[in-house]
Amino acid sequence: MNLLRSTLFTLWAALWTLLTAPLVIAASLLLRGLWGYRAGRLWRLGIQFGVENLLAIRPRVIGLENMPQEPCVILAKHQSAWETMTLQDCVPHGAFCVFVLKKELLRVPLIGWGLGAMKMISIDRSAGKEALDRVVEQGRERLKSGFYVIIFPEGTRVAPGTTKRYKAGGAYLATRVGCKVVPVAHDAGEFWPRQAFIKRPGTVTVSIGPAFDATGLPEAEINRRVEEWIEAEMRRISPHRYPDAQSTA
Repeated sequence: MNLLRSTLFTLWAALWTLLTAPLVIAASLLLRGLWGYRAGRLWRLGIQFGVENLLAIRPRVIGLENMPQEPCVILAKHQSAWETMTLQDCVPHGAFCVFVLKKELLRVPLIGWGLGAMKMISIDRSAGKEALDRVVEQGRERLKSGFYVIIFPEGTRVAPGTTKRYKAGGAYLATRVGCKVVPVAHDAGEFWPRQAFIKRPGTVTVSIGPAFDATGLPEAEINRRVEEWIEAEMRRISPHRYPDAQSTA
């Protein structure tokens, strides 16, 4: 059954992308303003329809009251493609999000072109401090324009129960702009594993942590707070992935 579900979803996602990606690109380049993001939301909602009704993967969000009403930096766990869509529903109604992503994604046919048209923050991860400065330059402009900025501090998708080093990009942006930071944990990888064709149905728990003001804080302190909260919350929502934590509790 999971193979059938996953096959139907892949076909649906491909068809929906073929129909709507040109609309996203055209709206971004020709109409400008927020029209590209509105068209992008249409694409995303269609994909999420397939996720919920074909794959039967649905969200359960806790801590939604912690999300600030003003644009901020969201630092989230990254386990699958699922959260790149659904986390955008965690910001106040009517608000839009942009992601910090590797520039290679912009070369992916249709989807990448749409991301580029919507002015996501793309970086060359090998560029070092130049890449961080680009995040700050573009991130400040997006925040001032009313966009929430979503960053995956581990820099790549990680399997459930594992952790990679939290990189400086999100903290670097937040401390230089002086905005609020929100940590987010979730267990999407339990149902949508990294690079896996077959997904399985279930309820993804998304947990939004308390926001804090990054103004005046050093990058290391921002990352420490975010990592400490996210990793502790991961052990709470996915205890079976951390047997050592259970044995010492």
